[in-house]
Amino acid sequence: MLAVTAARIDADDPLAGLEVGDQPEPKAPDGWVTVSVKAAALNHHDVWSLRGVGLPPDRLPMVLGCDAAGLDPDGNEVIVHAVIGDPDAGGGDETLDPRRSLLSEVHPGTFAERVAVPRRNLVPKPAGLSFEAAACLPTAYLTAYRMLFEKSGVQPGATILVQGASGGVATALITIGRAAGFRIWATSRTETKRERARELGADQVFATGDRLPERVDVVMETVGQATWAHSVRSLKPGGRIVICGATSGDAPPAELTRVFFTQLSVVGSTMGTRDQLARLARFCEQSGTRPLIDRVLPLAQAKDAFAAMIRADHFGKIVFIP
Repeated sequence: MLAVTAARIDADDPLAGLEVGDQPEPKAPDGWVTVSVKAAALNHHDVWSLRGVGLPPDRLPMVLGCDAAGLDPDGNEVIVHAVIGDPDAGGGDETLDPRRSLLSEVHPGTFAERVAVPRRNLVPKPAGLSFEAAACLPTAYLTAYRMLFEKSGVQPGATILVQGASGGVATALITIGRAAGFRIWATSRTETKRERARELGADQVFATGDRLPERVDVVMETVGQATWAHSVRSLKPGGRIVICGATSGDAPPAELTRVFFTQLSVVGSTMGTRDQLARLARFCEQSGTRPLIDRVLPLAQAKDAFAAMIRADHFGKIVFIP
C-alpha cells in the first residue's frame, strides 16, 4: 500500500528523511481493527518526528501521521483517536497513562491507505462532517477543545488571547472559541494572516508582541519561546497560560517574578480523551463549526505539504487524500 514514512532522522533537514512509497499492509492484533483511510491531516508532530523527537532511529522506518477518518471493517464511517493508551492506567484519562503514545511513535500511523488501531479508538463520524473535516479533529481540534473547555478555567464571555494564529491548533482555538462564545483575540507576524484570523472569527488581531488594549483572562500558547514573555505580560492578575506546544523553542526566560507576583497559573495540555473527541464531533455537528482547511493534497504529494508546514506557508489544516 502507499504510505509516507520517516526513513531517516535529520534534525536539521527533516525532509531528507521523508519517503513516499509502498509499505507492508498493517497487522491488527487482538482488539485492533484495520481502517481504510479516506483522509488524514498533517500536524507539527509529524515534522518533529522527522527531526527525531519522540521517534528514535531504532523504530524506523515508521509510517507517519496521527489523524485520520475512514471506514472500519464493517463499512462504518469513523474518526480515529490518535492516543494509544490505557484509561485505567491514567485514572480514567488515557492521555495520563505514563506509557501512552501517539500513532506513528510506536505503532504505524495514518499517512497510508490503511491503518491498524485499537477498536476502542474509533469514534463514529457524524454524517454532516466530510472525511476531510473529520480528519482534522483528533489532534489540533481536540487539543483546542480540551484547552478551552477543560484547562482554561473560564466561562464563555472571557477574553482569550491566541498566540500565533495561523497554525492548526491556533485556528482551531479561534474557530471553536468563537462558536462557544469566548471573546477571542489573536496575534500573528503578518498582516495577511491577521486578516484571515479576523475573518475566521477573532474579535481583534495584533502583530506578534504588540501591547494589548487591556489584559486578558487566558493566553493560549502554542508558539513557546518567541511569544512567552508577551504571553506572561498580557495576563490579568490571577490569569492563566494554557500551553500545548512550543514550535519556536521550549527554553524561554521563565519570568518567575511576574508569575508569582501577579499570581499567574501555567497549565499544560496534551491532546484529549476518546470521549472528548466524540463530544467534539457532536459539537461540530450541532454548532455547524467546521475545521479550517488550507489545502487538500494526494498522499503522493506529502513532501510538498511538509515543506509548506516547515515554512509556515499555510493557514489552517493540510489534509491528505490517499
